[in-house]
Amino acid sequence: MPQPHNTKSKRKSRFAALIKLMLAMTVAVIVSVGILLGYLYQKSLPVADTDRNSRLLDSQGSIMATFSASGRNYEPVALKQISPMLIQATLAVEDRKFYDHIGFDLKGMGRAILVNLKEMERAQGASTLTQQLARNLYLSHAKTWTRKFKEAMYTAQLEMKYSKNEILQMYLNEIYYGHGANGIEAASQMYFGKSASELDLAESAMLAGIPKGPTYYSPYNHMDNAKRRQKIVLSTMVETGDITKQEADTAAAEVLRFKPQGQQQVRVTAPFFRDYVKNLVTTQLGVSEEQLDHGGLNIYTTLDPHAQAAAEQAVAQGMDAQSELETALVSIDPRTGYVKAMVGGKNYKTSQFNHALAKTRQPGSSFKPIMYLTALSSKTMTGLSTFNSEPTLFHYDDNRKTYQPSNFGDKYLGEINMQEAIAASDNIYAVNTLLKVGADNVITMARKLGIISPLHSVPSLALGTSPISPFEMASAFAVMSNSGKRMPPVAVLKITDAAGEVIYQAPEATGDQVVDPAAAYVLTHLMESVFESGGTGSRVSSMIKRPVAGKTGTTDTDAWMVGYTPELATAVWVGYDKGRDITTMDGHRAAPIFAQFTEKALENVPPKIFAIPNGVVTAYVDKSSGKLASADCPDKKLEVFIAGTEPTEYCSLHGGEQKQPAANSGNPEERSWWSHFKRWLTD
Repeated sequence: MPQPHNTKSKRKSRFAALIKLMLAMTVAVIVSVGILLGYLYQKSLPVADTDRNSRLLDSQGSIMATFSASGRNYEPVALKQISPMLIQATLAVEDRKFYDHIGFDLKGMGRAILVNLKEMERAQGASTLTQQLARNLYLSHAKTWTRKFKEAMYTAQLEMKYSKNEILQMYLNEIYYGHGANGIEAASQMYFGKSASELDLAESAMLAGIPKGPTYYSPYNHMDNAKRRQKIVLSTMVETGDITKQEADTAAAEVLRFKPQGQQQVRVTAPFFRDYVKNLVTTQLGVSEEQLDHGGLNIYTTLDPHAQAAAEQAVAQGMDAQSELETALVSIDPRTGYVKAMVGGKNYKTSQFNHALAKTRQPGSSFKPIMYLTALSSKTMTGLSTFNSEPTLFHYDDNRKTYQPSNFGDKYLGEINMQEAIAASDNIYAVNTLLKVGADNVITMARKLGIISPLHSVPSLALGTSPISPFEMASAFAVMSNSGKRMPPVAVLKITDAAGEVIYQAPEATGDQVVDPAAAYVLTHLMESVFESGGTGSRVSSMIKRPVAGKTGTTDTDAWMVGYTPELATAVWVGYDKGRDITTMDGHRAAPIFAQFTEKALENVPPKIFAIPNGVVTAYVDKSSGKLASADCPDKKLEVFIAGTEPTEYCSLHGGEQKQPAANSGNPEERSWWSHFKRWLTD
């Protein structure tokens, strides 16, 4: 018969062994969980569809567009750009404990299990926002154990790798709101035509209720269901203390103004610029279409969002939406070559053709400054050089050919100088100038300024008969603004891959001095007269509150305004696509668009005069004779010259002694008070 003591000892031994086993199993579980968590922390998350889409960023680092093969309506925004009421509504109805749990609502999961067991079916779920995000980003919605396991794994990884605010931002940018809209910004624009930052309480509660059943709760499909769901969201917000009962009742009673279904327009920032960059990176920067659509690239661009908005606003206000008349605007920072704004047409939705890049339009008289710059640079002519503005038959090609241009309205001014010719856009003076300096030399100058379009060596080149794109014109005028230094146009600063590695970096440009700074400044001084009384741009002079130089251009089919300040060089074109002649009213649209854009784009930039480089001299000149003014000349004007080209003879028409110095030399110590004053302003 066994001894009681031995039986008791065996029981204690088994109990101790059980305790040890349980402790070992607990340690093993803890170690396994630790290893698993460590593994998940080190392991990269799979690339999500939205992560694979490459993103286009503006100069402020904000996402302005995505490149997606699916073409879905997706506009990501930062959390601070979303209405706080929308965030509160979403958390209240979807995940009240979002900021407290670790990705899983264990209490909620337990409650859901008990309810489901009681009902003998899946009657209740307990997915957190993080779980929903993991499912939407990486998984299908199949109800399998494998999918559930992966969801848990990805949920844990999201919680370990991202902050709560980052997860919430990703969720609100990813969740589906029906009718093709992914993310709250796309949904807000589609349903209400406003930004997500502008949503009020009633609108926020309506949108927060849709993701539970995008079809069933769509206000377009089932308004009654949508309103009931909205009230549930509002009641939940009252329970969480986000709003009061009175605020909920007021919001529920608000009549929402939905955009009519089918009339929603997906808002795309700078669509013509986006297409331009897409072509640029795939044809010149070594990025394939596959990389662009699925590589998760970040493309950092030069586009200034404020300038772009100013450009779009100026075009919208300056063009008739019902007319077939088209337009283009492109603006470049002369100091860097950065493309700041681009509008390629009046309405991207109806036509995706980018007129800003079109090399089929004649620039007309806006080409003349390139010719005058050639004349000034070669010192063949000065601003005082005169020709007789009268009907003229020109002979060229060794007198084998003739050319007879005319002035607009058959208005001829007689003997005029270069400044007067530029202000009045005189064609006779222009052709005389071209024949004097040589068409081939003008073409050489155009190439230095960055114009690559074919140019024909004929007298009509002076009148801009060779087609040039607005982009090229803006780039060429940027050189004039930048004291003759050409900065190659830049639209893409760098490209990074999904891992953040830089795969393209724009080369650091120092620029090439292609034109004498003194010649560029003298031309700028002459072109400022375009906006003065009597100039072809004088009708918009009151709109521009800063120093500006430019040139208008008009042909039978095209109207141009190309000009610059020290900060922006801008080309505006207006015309028809179908070879239709423009009317006088059509031709007057380009200049106001230019003026409005320039002022709005630079509204936060103090006005600045054009810097005077070395090699520029000033002298008082008698207007009648074009010679140095004496003390007795009644009508004299301070003119600027390239050093060595200033007049040396005094005016003898009015008698008197020659008391004034002939001119200021190029020596900075001997400059006039005016030169000193202007230099002081530019410092």
